Amino acid sequence: MIFDIGLSPAILGLLGFVFGAIFGSFLNVVIVRLPLILEAQWSRDSHEFLGLETVTEEPLSLASPGSHCPHCGTPIKPIHNIPILSYLWLKGRCNQCAQPISSQYPLVELITGLVTALFLFQFELSPLALNGIVFSYLLILLAVIDYREQLLPDQLTLSLLWLGLLVNLNGLFTNIESAIIGAAVGYLSLWSVYWLFKLSTGKEGMGYGDFKLTAALGAWLGWQMVPVVIFLASAVATVIGLCAIIFAARDRDSPLAFGPYLCFSGWIAMLWGDSILQQYLSFFTL
Repeated sequence: MIFDIGLSPAILGLLGFVFGAIFGSFLNVVIVRLPLILEAQWSRDSHEFLGLETVTEEPLSLASPGSHCPHCGTPIKPIHNIPILSYLWLKGRCNQCAQPISSQYPLVELITGLVTALFLFQFELSPLALNGIVFSYLLILLAVIDYREQLLPDQLTLSLLWLGLLVNLNGLFTNIESAIIGAAVGYLSLWSVYWLFKLSTGKEGMGYGDFKLTAALGAWLGWQMVPVVIFLASAVATVIGLCAIIFAARDRDSPLAFGPYLCFSGWIAMLWGDSILQQYLSFFTL
């Protein structure tokens, strides 16, 4: 079903890019603040459990305080908070203290804009496009947070999981049976790898957040796509990890966040997973 509002796919894509870039600015706020909010909550809970005095701090939320420079604390004016354009205009530096601004901000805005434009251009204003955009936004949040903090918050992974089951009640991306099995297969597959690796090496190869994220991807895409997602994520992670060790002198024992690769692979599988699976199967049936 497509909601016809009289706009061509090209215009929808353009409007989608603008909306996505603006919404990407909000995603940046969540990426930076959610781990800090969770850390503060964990600290308060620990102090309360241990009977220690809790240090009173100014509460942090997604809405307060307003956007400000992380270096000098100067509030960011609306004219300096235009997605992508303000970063280019200010040459990547704070207008007040001239300290560099992380390139994460325009990159997230750009990616969010492009993803939104792609879904609206390809599927127009339809349930598939709208749910695909929500799916993409949550994956962007999880990928960047895990890259920065090596953390996959339950607030996001479990929301993604339940949303996947709900949107597939009517078989939007896959039938509900496949979605439920996909959630179980997704979780148990990496859970099994985790325990095999731990029993054989005594080390923990990944975190439980990776299990929950893979379960969420299975709930959205169905159990058939879980092997595609894991294989693609593992292949990309291996190539990038080896390149980092060889060319960037990265310590081979330093931890590598696996969440961004799962997010990337899950997004690819949503759009082109069927084609990838067909090519894979045809290769072994020649």
